[in-house]
Amino acid sequence: MMSNNLFDTFNAVSSKQWKQKIQFDLKGADYNDTLIWKNNEDIDVKPFYHADDFKTLPNIPKTKATQWKVCQSIFVADVNKSNLKAIDIIERGAESIDFIIPTEDISIKNLIKNIDSETVLLHFNLLFLSEAFTNNLNTLLPHAKINIDCISQLAKTGNWFKSLNDDFKTFKNITKKTSSISVNCSLYQNAGATMVQQLAYALAHANEYLNFLESSEIKSPSLKVIFHISVGTNYFFEIAKLRALRTLWKSLASEYEINTVCEIMTTPTTRNKTLYDYNTNMLRTTTECMSAILGGANTICNLPYDSIYHKSNEFGERISRNQLLILKHESYFNKVNNPSDGSYYIESLTSQLSEKALELFKNIESNGGFLKQLKQGTIQRKIKESATKEQNQFNKGETVLIGTNKHPNTNDKIKDDQDLYPFVKTNKRKTLIEPIIEQRLSEHLEQNRLKNED
Repeated sequence: MMSNNLFDTFNAVSSKQWKQKIQFDLKGADYNDTLIWKNNEDIDVKPFYHADDFKTLPNIPKTKATQWKVCQSIFVADVNKSNLKAIDIIERGAESIDFIIPTEDISIKNLIKNIDSETVLLHFNLLFLSEAFTNNLNTLLPHAKINIDCISQLAKTGNWFKSLNDDFKTFKNITKKTSSISVNCSLYQNAGATMVQQLAYALAHANEYLNFLESSEIKSPSLKVIFHISVGTNYFFEIAKLRALRTLWKSLASEYEINTVCEIMTTPTTRNKTLYDYNTNMLRTTTECMSAILGGANTICNLPYDSIYHKSNEFGERISRNQLLILKHESYFNKVNNPSDGSYYIESLTSQLSEKALELFKNIESNGGFLKQLKQGTIQRKIKESATKEQNQFNKGETVLIGTNKHPNTNDKIKDDQDLYPFVKTNKRKTLIEPIIEQRLSEHLEQNRLKNED
């Protein structure tokens, strides 16, 4: 019988001893200059992590990675076609559907015909603000996730749905019925915000709603909050980002005495997706979905590899769905709860991201809050600064997108294979604030390549 004290025969090795050994092996090279690197989050990444780095391990809210849902989005232009499409993709393995509803004319009864809403998690992303429509939807499907975000509408378009007062009044009435708040933070990542900014803005974004609801009668422990997050390819940092979000939300929600558990719905970022050598987008989205799973996302909606230049199509969507199915059923990414717990590296990143984001959040609140800083243009300016820094790193080749700014296939042609315009569109119009613009890193390079195609 093997002794339970087998490892007691080995002497413990301290962090200091490891560092001394590494320093000896460097043969005079400087430890800090050679092995420690700093990324755009202003976090020093060390060559090794040790239990000595912690007095106590961070208390991360527990999630059940065994229960994450495979989701697919459907933009509802035609109700009957969308209904048949939803039924088909559920049969092919999707466990959740994210219906994007553009207008109030959509018949929800026809849209969900023959769909078992008890076994399939249904999200409804409403691109308009209507109390009557939302109440009817909530009555028909009380377990559905209804996603409406007035602040995201303002940040993305520069205008409210109607006005600040009208939007928040309708928001309050809707929340009374649904007991849920949707906070869409994907915009910040896709526009070039750092992870610290994403976390701080997500928290400040949610806090604007909580401040508005605080004096009303709807504040209760049953209030549910859903964060919509984009995930990039900085693998371990993205895992830590989602874990940090749960920690930050728990801290904020505790102050309001509301439900400290949030839901996280993720999708891969568009910022690093490319027009040329587009198949590499599948590799990017795979690692991004892996980060989402290990970070504790509840629902994961993958991005088709060709989504930036092709309209919705069966092949691209099937591939993106199958990526998640392979992760779940063949790679066993649903077999362990809290799989990141105990990794000193990830625990350290989680703590540092949380601390830096909390500091930025406090700064935002002390300067009037998120909406005030949006109105002043401070949030937009900070995101632009981060995006410009990242863009310069890409232009210099320090940030690499394989097949685009490194090892490009010069024979690759794409001009005649575009259904969608893959670049930022400009449309002059009157807005209350400067909108936050999503932009991919490779856009300028791709535009130049397109001009030179034969």
